[in-house]
Amino acid sequence: MNEDTVKHNVSLIPRPITAVEKAEPGAKRVLAAMVSDSLSIAQKHLAPFSKATSKAEVESWYQQGVKYYWGRGIPCDYTEAARWFHKAAEQDHAYAQNSLGCCCRDGRGVPQDYTEAVKWFRKAVEQGDAEGQNNLGLCYRVGKGVPQDYTEAVKWFRKAVEQGNAYAQNNLGNCYRDGRGVAQSDAEAVMWYRKAVEQGNAYAQNNLGNCYRDGRGVAQSDAEAVMWYRKAAEQGDSFGQCSLGFCYHKGQGVPQDYTEAVKWYRKAAEQGNSFGQCGLGVCYGKGQGVPQDYAEAAQWYRKAAEQGDADAQYNLGCRYRDGQGVAQNDTEAVKWYRKAAEQKNSNGQYSLGRCYDKGQGVPQDYTEAVKWYRKAAEQGHSLAQHNLGCRYHDGQGVALNYTEAVTWYRKAAEQGNSSGQYGLGFCYDKGQGIPQDYTEAVKWFRKAAEQNNADAQYGLGLCYSRGNGLAKNMLEAFKWFRLAGAQGHKSASKEVVSLAILMSPKELQEAERLVTEFKASHQT
Repeated sequence: MNEDTVKHNVSLIPRPITAVEKAEPGAKRVLAAMVSDSLSIAQKHLAPFSKATSKAEVESWYQQGVKYYWGRGIPCDYTEAARWFHKAAEQDHAYAQNSLGCCCRDGRGVPQDYTEAVKWFRKAVEQGDAEGQNNLGLCYRVGKGVPQDYTEAVKWFRKAVEQGNAYAQNNLGNCYRDGRGVAQSDAEAVMWYRKAVEQGNAYAQNNLGNCYRDGRGVAQSDAEAVMWYRKAAEQGDSFGQCSLGFCYHKGQGVPQDYTEAVKWYRKAAEQGNSFGQCGLGVCYGKGQGVPQDYAEAAQWYRKAAEQGDADAQYNLGCRYRDGQGVAQNDTEAVKWYRKAAEQKNSNGQYSLGRCYDKGQGVPQDYTEAVKWYRKAAEQGHSLAQHNLGCRYHDGQGVALNYTEAVTWYRKAAEQGNSSGQYGLGFCYDKGQGIPQDYTEAVKWFRKAAEQNNADAQYGLGLCYSRGNGLAKNMLEAFKWFRLAGAQGHKSASKEVVSLAILMSPKELQEAERLVTEFKASHQT
């Protein structure tokens, strides 16, 4: 039987007379209203089914979105993925609502919109979806789409962990680690990380590795750290790959192996991980595990720097300063140093201060130099501490203040900074900002001189030649003057000439032997 015949047969079926038609004229209005109300109620109950033929169809829409999102059997297409997620989400499919929220949060297939992301996460959590609870918690933690609220973040993470969600277990561990929304507790952090790693969560594996590396909540163990980093890395987690690469780079928990470091950095870098990109740039810049290639180093630094990685921004600034892998350009160097400095990167702050100090890439401005030196110095940057001491010593950018100079020289000196040690020795020698003390001067000059600081070698030579702070010794004086002069210290070279006239051939021979002995024991 064809379709036309069916239609015709249906149309010939007698239609029974309705109650409205049977009713008396006065009653028809009441009956019509009753029928209308009944139809309205029926339509409300049937509305969900009018949007889709079945739950199976809605599920198929969601699965189609998953296929497009991950490129499973079809080319990856975030726009199509978002379209299918949206279609299913409107049918109250909780997984689709969470997935659409992720697309909005990450700007995949739709314009990035954190408020819209939160809206869809909320719809998912209203149905008790654990992934949505975790993602809503993340929004509260970072303050995207909602005001930042660590307590709310913890609340949603807890709801998700009650359902055994591994990502939320890891995130709750992070809250305990950082003391955000809960009292800080390394032990609690480790407990939640362990719960997550029991489910194979790669993020938690990397975080547990960090706990072992730093000895937080567990006994410090580089070997244990490496084990967990490797588990994360082998799952493709880019942070685990970076951490494992770093261990090979520094020889922590494993024998130092630059080739292995490069291998793991590269895996992370190719996933767009800025830490991996920066690490790979370092290896190319130093020729560690790969042939030295400044251009390749600059390329990887740029990739990371453009993602906002402060270390990479600083390193790229250095490449521009030195003209390595890029054309030398002080203005570009300043640009990248500033980006790093504004992220509180102490190397970037120090370098930006130095550019203002020397007038490189910016007009010379001692006040600005002091500003950036201070920011870095307060973070413990020894070079910045020394330079800030110099500005106080010379009264450049700040009022001259020897006491402040001594304070900053000492901070740098106690970190082993040879320039700070020399500066502190100089202040003791001259009695500037501190009572004059030749013995202390000799002590600090020697520490710096042993590190081949030419100024300190000259200063120590003067102490030996004058008998300040120790017994006069012309052989030792000659030795230190000779070592400083070899580094281009002109005053030291003049002292060598003056002493040589006063010394016998045998004394000169012995003095030269001392110089050779020092050089042999201090080869770099």
